[in-house]
Amino acid sequence: MRITERAPQNSMTEIKNTPTLAPTFAELGVRPETVASLAAMGIERAFAIQEYALPIALRGGDMIGQAPTGTGKTFGFGIPLIDRAVAPGEGDTGGQPQALVVVPTRELGLQVAKDLAGAGKSRGVRVLALYGGVAYEPQVEALKAGVEILVSTPGRLLDLCKQKHLKLDKVKALVLDEADRMLDLGFLDDVEKILKMLPEERQTMLFSATMPDPIVTLSRRFLRTPVTVHAGHTTEPGVSPQTKQVVYRTHQLNKLELLARILQANGRGLTMIFTRTKRNADRVSEDLDFRGFAAAAVHGDLGQGARERALRAFRAGKIDVLVATDVAARGLDVSGVTHVINYDCPDDAETYVHRIGRTGRAGATGVAATFVDWEDMPRWRIVDKTLGLELTGPDGPPETYHTSPWVYTDLDIPTDVSGTLPSAQRSRAGLSAEVEEDLGGRSRGSRGSKRGPVAEAPPRERAPRRRRRLTGDEEPAEQGETGAAETSAAGSDESTSEGRGRRRRRRGGASAVAAVTHESGAPAVQFSDGSLTAQFSGSADGPAEPAEAAEAGASRSRSRRRRRRSGGRAEGGAEGALETSVEG
Repeated sequence: MRITERAPQNSMTEIKNTPTLAPTFAELGVRPETVASLAAMGIERAFAIQEYALPIALRGGDMIGQAPTGTGKTFGFGIPLIDRAVAPGEGDTGGQPQALVVVPTRELGLQVAKDLAGAGKSRGVRVLALYGGVAYEPQVEALKAGVEILVSTPGRLLDLCKQKHLKLDKVKALVLDEADRMLDLGFLDDVEKILKMLPEERQTMLFSATMPDPIVTLSRRFLRTPVTVHAGHTTEPGVSPQTKQVVYRTHQLNKLELLARILQANGRGLTMIFTRTKRNADRVSEDLDFRGFAAAAVHGDLGQGARERALRAFRAGKIDVLVATDVAARGLDVSGVTHVINYDCPDDAETYVHRIGRTGRAGATGVAATFVDWEDMPRWRIVDKTLGLELTGPDGPPETYHTSPWVYTDLDIPTDVSGTLPSAQRSRAGLSAEVEEDLGGRSRGSRGSKRGPVAEAPPRERAPRRRRRLTGDEEPAEQGETGAAETSAAGSDESTSEGRGRRRRRRGGASAVAAVTHESGAPAVQFSDGSLTAQFSGSADGPAEPAEAAEAGASRSRSRRRRRRSGGRAEGGAEGALETSVEG
């Protein structure tokens, strides 16, 4: 700090402290092209974490960066990656990734990729974000086109490597962003697999808000003499001093009324509301929408398209209230968030820090309000004691309702507001104004098939019970003994759709007739009983002569039972009579 002494006034000396200006990126040794890109983004001077990290990272040394959320650590590791990357036209790298950034969530990956792409725009450095929940094909095509910096979640990265679509043998720098969050989500084993796939000679940088024991162990195994950089107001987990924090003991049935008043505070901009469960996030979002607020929910049960739609609407200002679960607490980086409201009390101090870290970022001011139910009091006391907030007295937070006067004073809320947003103030376009993008997923049946998606395929018609046997009019009746036997065999083969009892009786076709004839040693006509033949042909006229019965059965089969086919009457022969009897 630099101290400037002013001229004495009224026999008193006034001392004014003025902070020293932060260095520019050019003074820190950043390439002119990158400095120009940052200036186009409105970034000219470095934050604390960037000031400490850039000299180390630009030299290629391993580093551990411990900084609170929202202190600008993305450019702390991103600018060295961009400066050291070989852009298209500067050398032949084969289009393979030269730097890898591993992130725990899709939202964080998209934000990091966007920032790095903006910083490398002047040189044309290509940055690609890989994450799950979308089709593989667009990402594979982008990898084939070439990329310099890869930002990915662990799962999708390993999947593409297993499918031989991605090679990491050219990676010279690795960044593990939000390493403690990866530990919480169970990604530590995947991170170790990724580390073993990379070349031994590389630069490794690890960034984390906290340093639990497993992360310390990981750094000792895979980092070579790393330099630890602390940035922020304390090396312990904490919150930004630019954020005003208030805590209210609320009743579950009065939370929504109190929330509706806070959302009408003077100067309120974008607001994030955190809940403990996905169901509660949906319920709060629906209730606020019913009360006239432009709100949307983001949680893990939503598809990737729906989540990105809500985030785009939030960033664009089409909605100004985003209700989220803790899955979005670390991944979101939205400028202009003025209020963070913990609708449900956070489970621990770390969750509290990352929730309210969405506001008060990069030197801006913010407001963080926390609702504590009676059953949450033990949990809140632990959070308060761990962080040393001292926001409440020995009796805990004050019992607060939407009619409590101190709420309006603390948060600058007009006293005449109600639980519903007036129609004149409903100026936001709402979530419906944002179109959900098609992320390239495919329906079943569309891969390598001429058949379209299942939803568009014509319904499958059930085959009717049609009989394909020909009648006597469609086939010559005079075929002789050979024709009769062949027709009988065909009729037996085509009758598989009939009852199983009959199929068993007629099994074998013409061969069965021949077998019966030769094995019996007696004339085949003895097996063609007149009454039996008449019964099979649908007649009840009593006994008949074999040849006459066969002729009558064939005639009735042609006229009444189209499913049967007459084999052609052999001219009075014994074999013709027997074949008609077996077929009938």
